[in-house]
Amino acid sequence: MDSTLTLCAHLGLDLAAVALLTFGVFYPRHHRRELVPAYLALNVALFAVVAGLGTVGGDGGLALGFGLFGVLSIVRLRSDALQHQEVAYYFITLVLGLLCGLPALSLPVAALLSGVLLVVMYGADHPRLFARDRRAVVTLDAVYREEDALRAELARRLGEPLGWTVQEVDYVRDLMVLEVRFRQPEPSSRRGELTIRRRTTRSRTIAPSHPKETV
Repeated sequence: MDSTLTLCAHLGLDLAAVALLTFGVFYPRHHRRELVPAYLALNVALFAVVAGLGTVGGDGGLALGFGLFGVLSIVRLRSDALQHQEVAYYFITLVLGLLCGLPALSLPVAALLSGVLLVVMYGADHPRLFARDRRAVVTLDAVYREEDALRAELARRLGEPLGWTVQEVDYVRDLMVLEVRFRQPEPSSRRGELTIRRRTTRSRTIAPSHPKETV
């Protein structure tokens, strides 16, 4: 009976943590609806596997190790179609299932570690952190051999270049394909404001003179 209550308490902690991560942090910032069931399914499935293998002796630890290796391999193979921060959410979801599913780990310790993961992910993916830093794939209609000239061209088109990776150089079509990390320029305080200078002139209104009729 005690083991069942402990398992239910760990399951409640896991569901609360992954729900807060998915619906409180990830979706409001990235709006990737298709990844929500993936995160939830990965977390709950991993929790079930870890909780089940935790009660099995013998080769349970070995099976758990192979299972986790397979899960990590799947996430890594699929990471090319995802952004780096979305892959980070995958790993946080996975670790939450591990922490909460371990039966030997006490509930307060699991709650503390889960809270640390949530706080770190909330701060690391905060929109105000490096808010002006961007990444883009750029195709230039020229091949730049000098780094200074390339930097000046990227700064003119995008903003302050922080770094770049040359993906393709085509001398036949005379173009370059780069992955650029840049910083957007700060918006001007006067941008969006329309300044109108009104020229005030004094106008004199002269009433038309009507000739007096003499009867």
